[in-house]
Amino acid sequence: MRYTAAISHEPPWYVARCLEIEVTSQGETIEEALANLKEALELYFEDVAPPDDVEPPIIATVELSA
Repeated sequence: MRYTAAISHEPPWYVARCLEIEVTSQGETIEEALANLKEALELYFEDVAPPDDVEPPIIATVELSA
C-alpha cells in the first residue's frame, strides 16, 4: 500500500500527515516524522481494514493576492 504524506515544520517538530487516511505523527527530523507516521499507520490498520480503493489526492497550490 502506498499513501501520500504532507510534512510541515511546526517548530520544534516536523509533522507528517497522511492525506488519504486521517493519521498524523511527528518527529524531530523529517525522516523521524515519516518513520513515526509509518508506524502510526501500521498500528491504525491493526484495528481498521485498509480501504480497497484509494484514489491519490490532488495536490494544488493556491495563490492569494497580497
